[in-house]
Amino acid sequence: MDSILAAVRSHHPDADPGLLKRAYAEAAFWHEGHRRHSGDPVLTHCLTVAAIVADLRMPPPAVCAALLHDLEDTDCPPSRVADQFGKEIADLVTAVPSAVPCPFPPSAAATKPSAMSADPTREAAALAIRLADRLHNMRTIAFVAQDKQHRHARETLDIFAPLAHAAGLESVGCELQDLASAVLRPAPSSHALEHQLLTTLTLLLPAPERARWQEEWSAELAAHATRGARIRFTLRVLLAAPRLSMTLRHPPSLGRR
Repeated sequence: MDSILAAVRSHHPDADPGLLKRAYAEAAFWHEGHRRHSGDPVLTHCLTVAAIVADLRMPPPAVCAALLHDLEDTDCPPSRVADQFGKEIADLVTAVPSAVPCPFPPSAAATKPSAMSADPTREAAALAIRLADRLHNMRTIAFVAQDKQHRHARETLDIFAPLAHAAGLESVGCELQDLASAVLRPAPSSHALEHQLLTTLTLLLPAPERARWQEEWSAELAAHATRGARIRFTLRVLLAAPRLSMTLRHPPSLGRR
């Protein structure tokens, strides 16, 4: 949350941190005990989406809406967001699910306003949140069933990535395209096997840590250009995974020498 507040302050110096902290507390309350497919708390997803939105220079109401965007899947009363955070943020949260047209008409991308404008419309801000939501889901797609992976990857490649490019969010569009392509057109079998092994190794780790290490290992694996380098990296992870699991489950005491 500290990094989100810092990002918002860097782009919007007059932003009220209290509003963002209240949105975080609200999300934490209603998502308590809820888990993702990876085993991570749902709150980690809300924080990541908000961090992406903040990095896109979105104004504070959009970052608040990003923190609250999944409350519809909880027992939170429908009117509570408006009561606690005002109509602007409530309307933005409501607009997020419909921010991407489905089916997606070819002309839609050309008519979408840029989400990078200094004062985005509600439509543009909702689109930025929806794209950030899809981006984090694609980053952690290894934890869902394979048929769902392919369905989401195809939808991402056909709809979400083109919309991101059209909205001026080039970095988001490129990453969505790369992640979706990796699912639909996997790397050679050796690379795919190494990726699968690394995904399996995350099961040794505590559930709240799995998504983080999955992302880190996958990114480092992709950075190795040769098969030999990828194999050596995978072996290093394989040998280190038991000790890493022990350390994460039983952190050493700061007072122990």
